[in-house]
Amino acid sequence: MFKAVRISILLFVLFFVAVSTWLTQARSTDWNNSLWVKVYPINGDDSAESTEYIEGLSVRDFEGIESFLKREAGKYANRLARPVRIELGQAISTQPPSLGDAPNALSVMLWSLKMRWWANDVTDDQDRIKPDVRIFVRYHAPKSDVVLENSVGLQKGMVGIVNGYASRRYRGTNHVIIAHEFLHTLGATDKYSPSDGQPFDPDGLAEPDRRPLYPQRYAEIMGGRIALATNDAIVPKSLKYTVIGPLTAREINLLD
Repeated sequence: MFKAVRISILLFVLFFVAVSTWLTQARSTDWNNSLWVKVYPINGDDSAESTEYIEGLSVRDFEGIESFLKREAGKYANRLARPVRIELGQAISTQPPSLGDAPNALSVMLWSLKMRWWANDVTDDQDRIKPDVRIFVRYHAPKSDVVLENSVGLQKGMVGIVNGYASRRYRGTNHVIIAHEFLHTLGATDKYSPSDGQPFDPDGLAEPDRRPLYPQRYAEIMGGRIALATNDAIVPKSLKYTVIGPLTAREINLLD
């Protein structure tokens, strides 16, 4: 009897969590109100340069992301004056869980659970009310021998981990990655080849009807890069050179 009660309680908790997650995700893309996105900086390499950069950050440094999302949402008849409201959180002193070098389905699932627990734990002291989306940006000193880890955005838990450079020079490209991972948390999918990063034709291209097709002038945000040829693409320098394409708009409910 006691075992049956424990199982029933566990199933109820899991059901409650599942329903709560679904409701949160549904509300996040109804676009009836502004989405509250909070950015938390992390010193990703424990360098003095990253520390200095983080200490100099202000919420104004992320206005470009808000402007991009307002501009692109407006193209799909969304008339919210501020579709996304970004705030800057306090710096986080602990690193997020690592996925490992050879992930499989089980390890990815466990990592996702650890990530959501970690995100709740490290922000608990500063967030009495949890924001809609939490983006953790790990800053690294811009050195020629530094190769950044892949960034990630989780729809379950609505958490993003972004790896960027601690320099004003790279603020534009940091914004591109932040916006990309933010849209992942809303349900947008990647639209590029994982093997070489080349955007897919047509959904990963900003101008799929352009003639000649290449070079493209802009990047579809989930395509990630500006396609210059069938086998050549570059990362846009800022969100000025990116758009939200129709398929991505459908995935996040900006377009029916």
